[in-house]
Amino acid sequence: MSDTFAPARPATSPAPGAPPAPGPARPRIAVLIPCYNEEVAIPRVVGAFRAALPGATIYVYDNNSRDRTREVAAAAGAVVRTEPLQGKGHVVRRMFADIEADVYLLVDGDDTYDAAAAPELVRLLLEQKLDMVTGVRVTDAAAAYRPGHRFGNALLTGMVRRIFGNRISDMLSGYRAFSRRFVKSFPALAEGFETETEFTVHALELRLPVGEVPTLYKERPQGSVSKLRTYSDGFRILRTILLLVQRERPLAFFSAAGAVLLLLGIGLSVPVVLEFLRTGLVPRLPTAVLSTGLVLLSFLSFVCGLILDTVTRGRMEAKRIAYLSVPGPDFDPRSVEGEPEV
Repeated sequence: MSDTFAPARPATSPAPGAPPAPGPARPRIAVLIPCYNEEVAIPRVVGAFRAALPGATIYVYDNNSRDRTREVAAAAGAVVRTEPLQGKGHVVRRMFADIEADVYLLVDGDDTYDAAAAPELVRLLLEQKLDMVTGVRVTDAAAAYRPGHRFGNALLTGMVRRIFGNRISDMLSGYRAFSRRFVKSFPALAEGFETETEFTVHALELRLPVGEVPTLYKERPQGSVSKLRTYSDGFRILRTILLLVQRERPLAFFSAAGAVLLLLGIGLSVPVVLEFLRTGLVPRLPTAVLSTGLVLLSFLSFVCGLILDTVTRGRMEAKRIAYLSVPGPDFDPRSVEGEPEV
């Protein structure tokens, strides 16, 4: 066949004798581990994630530990830093502000999450260009995931799914992978364990692309003590959900409050109105004044909701612009196991 009909070389092909084009950049992966009195567990966690993600940098942020957490974490090969403000939310805020990376993997330092799942979380994040991948806890160990904690997680997750969107099945998981876009545009206002709720609502409200990976959840190693307080932490998370509803869904929140006030006002006014229609008198003046005040407050609540809904939309637009100001990911998922780019 004549050379005239030979297919042309693609414009992207290197010329003969030219050096090969550079391959896709490798992502910088940071493993973030907040710690408080985890001397027993942290060496195992650091070692497991160094083996699972050999190209990643392991950061351990100590949160006023009274044991040897800092020393054993450094001996295990982690970069150790401190955050004096007590609470996981404070630690996460400091981590997200200080550390520069392309992929952030957040995990608790209690050795309950499976490090072998880390490459899959990162691969899914990069391959599908997601902003958050949650490790959904799967376990048969009652001691690792007590029935009360299961019920509380299901209840709170169900509330968030119903209000903000049905895309997350384990809202309180402490095992997550984030894109740089998410981390550098996340407000991080929480102080304690309610920070996981804040992650979820932020992603759902901005309609960010998210994913999930089932991961083994196991018991703490012997000698390690849980910091969770079932009831107080549960109430704090519930309070956070209510505050987020008030902040992110003000029209629905204040309309519901206004409806309650309106029903109370009408209920109190019925006997007063009936008495007035029968006798032409208003003998129960305090009740009449109270019912009138409740009805006025109900309309005021509704108007507040309308105003705050406009403010919330402006805030959401600002958060979206902040999110879009960070360059999107463009990495080869196959490079997860490689060394980080220098």
